[in-house]
Amino acid sequence: MSHLKKEFWKNKSLSQMSHEEWEALCDGCGLCCLNKIEDDDTGEYHYTNVACSLLDHEKRRCRAYEKRSFLKHDCLRLTPENIDDVLWLPNSCAYRLIQEEKELPWWHPLVSGTKQTLYEAGIGYRETLISEEDIHIETLTEYVVDWVVV
Repeated sequence: MSHLKKEFWKNKSLSQMSHEEWEALCDGCGLCCLNKIEDDDTGEYHYTNVACSLLDHEKRRCRAYEKRSFLKHDCLRLTPENIDDVLWLPNSCAYRLIQEEKELPWWHPLVSGTKQTLYEAGIGYRETLISEEDIHIETLTEYVVDWVVV
């Protein structure tokens, strides 16, 4: 990442970014990979502590990133074209922030230069996760958590 132009996100829209710049925006919070439940009445999304089976819980990265859409048909690939429609993205998500022409926060690894600030700021999941392979999907509502702020 050190060869990326400094503060490239300030001068480019999401659609103008190279693949490498796009990927660098991900802060590694891991919230994309948690199962979420949409309230049909309010449209609100509730996060659970149930993670995609492909998520490496410690590294907060997909174990099969390049093949994830093939392996998990419900895995959503974020694009500049669909970012406005992905309502469950946390307010801290760099893709959302750039789309809304806002600044990246101090703790974002592109700003701070280290992933450690992500953890210091308490961003992402803080609790132990459960793999979706270990539960019955019908019981997902039992795993809703209140520690994710969107």
